[in-house]
Amino acid sequence: MEPDKASRLMLQFNKTITAWIDALEDYNLEQLHQLPYPNSWSLGQVYRHIIDDTSWFVEQMRAALQSNEHHDKDMHDDAKIIFRNNSFPDIQIDGPATNTFIPQPESKEELQHRLQSIKDDVNLLDFTHSHGKTQHSGLQFFNALEWLQFAEMHMRHHFRQKQRIDAIVLLR
Repeated sequence: MEPDKASRLMLQFNKTITAWIDALEDYNLEQLHQLPYPNSWSLGQVYRHIIDDTSWFVEQMRAALQSNEHHDKDMHDDAKIIFRNNSFPDIQIDGPATNTFIPQPESKEELQHRLQSIKDDVNLLDFTHSHGKTQHSGLQFFNALEWLQFAEMHMRHHFRQKQRIDAIVLLR
């Protein structure tokens, strides 16, 4: 893999996950549990979603780094657009994850610890010899660096959701 690209993606990942960690200082547990609308996620549930998905993305990074399997497979054309734009579309996405029950966090410290643990795990990975790919359920095959970029884009995408929740929760 290109060392400059890996460094750039790692810096962006660290910046984004650190922003999520630091933002926790602005909330108490009650605010993290507040639902902005009926049948919506609280900010705490958004954090849990980010943690669960990013943990899975890290598993995919590891698997892609440990194998050359699927090296010849490509990502879906929709994924190519997302990666070229380095951003998810600015839309609210409905899909399996949005219809999944996400439990409320037990504490703010739990969220901080789990996010920091993910950050630490990712920073221990060596992306220099990544050749394998693993499959995303809808977007096809990503290599380890693409999973890193995808994880960062996913977290950044949820900043928009956080802003919508903040506009309601922090004004109550």
